[in-house]
Amino acid sequence: MKALLRAVNRHPEYMNNPPPFLTIKNNKIVDNNNDGISLRGVNLGGWLMMEGYILCGRNISEKSFKRQMVKYYGKKRLEGFTLAFRDSFIKEDDFKNISALGMNCIRLPFNFGLLEEKNGIDFLEKALSWCEEYNIYCILDMHAAPGCQNSDWHADSDGESFLWGDIAYQKRFFKLWQFIADRFKDREIIAGYDVLNEPVIRKQPKKILRNFYKEAVKCIRQVDRKHIIFLEGNFWAQILEDIEEPFTDNLSYSIHYYHPLDFTFNFQRGLAYPGKIQGKDWNRERIKRDLESYYRFGKKWGIPIFVGEFGVNLRCEKCAGSVSWLKDILEIFDEFDFHWTYWTYKSIANSVFPDGIYQYLLNPPWVRREGPIYGWENFYSLWKGREEEIVRSWETQYFEKNRFLSDLLHKSVT
Repeated sequence: MKALLRAVNRHPEYMNNPPPFLTIKNNKIVDNNNDGISLRGVNLGGWLMMEGYILCGRNISEKSFKRQMVKYYGKKRLEGFTLAFRDSFIKEDDFKNISALGMNCIRLPFNFGLLEEKNGIDFLEKALSWCEEYNIYCILDMHAAPGCQNSDWHADSDGESFLWGDIAYQKRFFKLWQFIADRFKDREIIAGYDVLNEPVIRKQPKKILRNFYKEAVKCIRQVDRKHIIFLEGNFWAQILEDIEEPFTDNLSYSIHYYHPLDFTFNFQRGLAYPGKIQGKDWNRERIKRDLESYYRFGKKWGIPIFVGEFGVNLRCEKCAGSVSWLKDILEIFDEFDFHWTYWTYKSIANSVFPDGIYQYLLNPPWVRREGPIYGWENFYSLWKGREEEIVRSWETQYFEKNRFLSDLLHKSVT
């Protein structure tokens, strides 16, 4: 299986030998020769769905950040800012970097609002073209949905979730996915559609989530019967039982795994792995027991498991055991034949939340780790006059590769 994974990345020219359509057969993701493939890759977090901590700032919603930018500079300048960010934060060379790491997949988070902008779809097109150039499969992930699927910043929420109780938002969601599927139905480079990032439903979750997914899949399948559809569990992609048995073919279920959170996100200082964390003993055996429940669920229903997100705030190679945690996780994923994409590709280096493989270590005024204003909210006062410097700093050439992290991920896929 890993031999095929490496071979996919060796083709020098995509158009001469494109990766084939992927589908699901007998609990495996396979190509059109029924050869199995393991998807191993990384998220392009923070690019087409801006997140505060990735830019070393507060985790406010993207829309609230942009509202404030409009107050300072007006709508037209905001459009220029947004375009400059998207053109600089991720470029073609980043796909080359991902391929060089031996990875064969990206998960591409995007805000639904991108699709409602004039020419917004062009950024998905551009990403897919670069995936084709470097033979990297793409999983399209709607990271923020109309009305917000949870109340967190990464759903572009200001603290409330309206998707589950508002039919108008739901219809808008289904329509957008049908538009995406119709647009990309013939693109082999798309491994599949990750329909909704981290839904959170507290009342009648089994009834609501399952019916919602059935309607979403029906809308997609009306125009695209080829691509895999990835469905995330309830409560931030944790509870697959709220989806239960598959209701159509070519489905994969997706989880996110950051446990134990106080350690992986470095919320509580002084924790070490393996060790006592959140009052419990955390070690390889405990993590394996956690993940085995998902493995058994997948086997029960004959569906592959995709770990769309996992990651750790990597303090250093030998301190706190963060490298050991990641090593154990990757070995268990391999043992259970889970597909995965690491969170995330790049970020401004911070002391909390999962790190990027590439990290920005400098501390110019628009980062300003010492405060009192942190990260991206400094753009409000600095954009006029320092625009060129800020845009240049977003390019990956000014980020440092985290060797501990990149080496471990590279080793796991080669």
